[in-house]
Amino acid sequence: MKAQNRTVSTRVAELPKLAMKELWSLWDQYFPRRPNHHNRSYVEGRVAYKIQEEAFGGIKPEVHQQLLRIGEAQSRMKVRKTTGVRVVPGTVFEREFDNREHRVTALADGSFEYEGRRFKSLSATARHITGTQWSGPLFFGLVKTERRAK
Repeated sequence: MKAQNRTVSTRVAELPKLAMKELWSLWDQYFPRRPNHHNRSYVEGRVAYKIQEEAFGGIKPEVHQQLLRIGEAQSRMKVRKTTGVRVVPGTVFEREFDNREHRVTALADGSFEYEGRRFKSLSATARHITGTQWSGPLFFGLVKTERRAK
């Protein structure tokens, strides 16, 4: 076991010495796509984590959830709540708005098509249709709003 630990330690310690081309090669082994930014320390850190995860296993789901709860409780950042709705590619959303029926198709890359145009989110599509800020899942009826008692 100690030989394995040393090997993992050695691999992680060598990351800062690698040429960026070699670092990207390692990245490509562990991740499906490259990040939008090319910050070397970020890439090294993520690859180092994956090397260790491969050797020793990942964080248990219950520990991961606990870490998320602790982080949210301590953070001063606003946390965006997700709807929990998963959209399957090919799903067609229909909505009547402004005396007109609107049809939006979910695409495989996570974007949405409306009248031949692509939108990065369902909310961006709803904003285009209405001309105002809308939650896409709310606009297309995927989530319900809670009415407050007066």
